[in-house]
Amino acid sequence: GEPTCRSQRLMLQAGLIHPSSPGCYHYLPPTVRAMEKLVRVVDEEMRAVGGQKLNMPSLSSAELWRASGRWDQMGPELFRLVDRHGKDYCLGPTHEEAVTELVAAQSNLSYRQLPLRLYQVTRKFRDEPKPRFGLMRSREFYMKDMYTFDTSEEAARQTYDLVCHAYHSLFNRLGLPIVKVRAATGSIGGTMSHEFQLPADVGEDRLVLCPDGHFAANVETLNEEQTSCPTCGEKLTQTRGIEVGHTFYLGTKYSSISNAVFSSPENKPQLAEMGCYGLGITRILAASIEVLSTEDSIRWPSLIAPYQLCFIPPKKGSKEEEEGAMLLERVYDNLAEAMPHLASDSVLDDRTQLTIGKRLKDANKLGYPYVVIAGKRVCEDPPVFEVWDQKAGEVLFLTKEGVIELLSKVKVP
Repeated sequence: GEPTCRSQRLMLQAGLIHPSSPGCYHYLPPTVRAMEKLVRVVDEEMRAVGGQKLNMPSLSSAELWRASGRWDQMGPELFRLVDRHGKDYCLGPTHEEAVTELVAAQSNLSYRQLPLRLYQVTRKFRDEPKPRFGLMRSREFYMKDMYTFDTSEEAARQTYDLVCHAYHSLFNRLGLPIVKVRAATGSIGGTMSHEFQLPADVGEDRLVLCPDGHFAANVETLNEEQTSCPTCGEKLTQTRGIEVGHTFYLGTKYSSISNAVFSSPENKPQLAEMGCYGLGITRILAASIEVLSTEDSIRWPSLIAPYQLCFIPPKKGSKEEEEGAMLLERVYDNLAEAMPHLASDSVLDDRTQLTIGKRLKDANKLGYPYVVIAGKRVCEDPPVFEVWDQKAGEVLFLTKEGVIELLSKVKVP
């Protein structure tokens, strides 16, 4: 079908994704680069809160899901399959059952070994009735899911605050204006839950916010008559949002089913208190393009742009051709020496049969944070390059030294 939102249209036009079947996409090389960068930033934030990375199977036994009651509760959203021995499995949309079973299997777990903060970044599967908005609501997607095990409710709530803080830090670094809102616990369960929402017109969630920032909630958690802030009494405003993260305090809902216990200081078996924390990796990519881009040009959070830099040499047959190409190469060599990390984050648009204007238009469309052009002024003394700084929305005319100095501020995860 036709693209239903800006990010889907731009990503298809730019060749970042290619549809394979409803709600499933090929992620093309630039998208994979952006995703790997995003995962590196997520890894940094998760390590900072004591996260340890693991990887669990996508194929999950129905027995686990039946024990938690979710085999029936999840209904048709669960992709189900039967192996050749007649055993039932599902493709994991989430991994609470699996991780709790894993921790329960560690037989001599002591309170000294907690908290445990285990996470993975992996493909998830959800049989969406109506996949839409490209990577924002698909049937196969990437997610970061963390599961925590603590010795007490108090400790589990401290972990909850810690991970929420890490999420704020992540979105801050990406330059995304998220709002943390109170949310329903849904099929995951637990007693407390928050969503991290990116306000956007195409968002599927309806949010209410206090204009002074005292209160924010998903409409589904409120009763109809609540129209003013419970803290300051101001009238609540409505907006729409894209959910990019979700946190849950689970208590002992899953640990009691699998008997995930640790031995207390008194050497008594005690159930671990759990939390789970999701981040939509592919959804963050699409949602950030949705809110940051213009109608015809992609804008990435600069930290995770597939490439930081595009070099455009002069047009073939122009009087600047030879000198411009040589000088541009020298800029690249100096850059590679001064900032090796940027050398592998650069693209040379060598389609010199095309005009500079046409190549610049393509570079804008793909959203390179910086474009360095060897244009007419490259033959001046000293040579001057045209530099497009997309984030600042300005065009600069700089010498080679000026270009290097400007790019020295660029961060690559």
